Amino acid sequence: MRAVRLWIKKEGRAKYISHLDMNRCFTRAVRRAGLALWYTEGFNPHPYLNFLTPLSLGQESDGEPLDIRIEDDMTDAQILRRMNDVLPEGITVVRVHDAVTKPAQIAFARYSIGIELPTAAAAQAFCEKARALLLRGELTAEKTGKQGKRKVVKQVRICDKVQSAAFRTEGQCVLLDAVLQAGGEPLNPALLTDALQKAIGTDGLVRIRRREFLTADMQSFS
Repeated sequence: MRAVRLWIKKEGRAKYISHLDMNRCFTRAVRRAGLALWYTEGFNPHPYLNFLTPLSLGQESDGEPLDIRIEDDMTDAQILRRMNDVLPEGITVVRVHDAVTKPAQIAFARYSIGIELPTAAAAQAFCEKARALLLRGELTAEKTGKQGKRKVVKQVRICDKVQSAAFRTEGQCVLLDAVLQAGGEPLNPALLTDALQKAIGTDGLVRIRRREFLTADMQSFS
């Protein structure tokens, strides 16, 4: 048995495929691709597929790690080609290699975020106010979670989970390169943008793309 890590690009209309449907998609795809998957043991055996960090609905990514286990000597190149032959539009396997690095080493994720505002002046003002909010460490948000079977609303200190944030403008669009906590209790970038827009009083169109994962010492996770 060999543990293999697939890196999956998700973009275009595919960003509206939920995490649950991504699991279903890849369960079917590996079978259609003819991969000799290792199956879990127990009463209800199923193929081992593990998305290390689920991507939120509506967000794109340059590479999402998916770990599988195979029971033959198929090469990485063969796996990549066979998978891409059967995957739907907007979902592409971009890399395949042995899964050596432990998932627990993921500490941060880098995102490219765009917020489209009505005017260039509004975009510039947003950048200035957003920088000030993060610098003061005052940004918070409410997040719905579960406590047992009950739904609870928690206060999240956004700034504690932002490793870095670089703002710039391009016309009427705010462009943000952000490194956010991805290990432990990760910060969803949509929570960051929602909190910023609420605090500043804007309502722009947001686009989010996950670029890469980083370890605690800020090295690229692979």
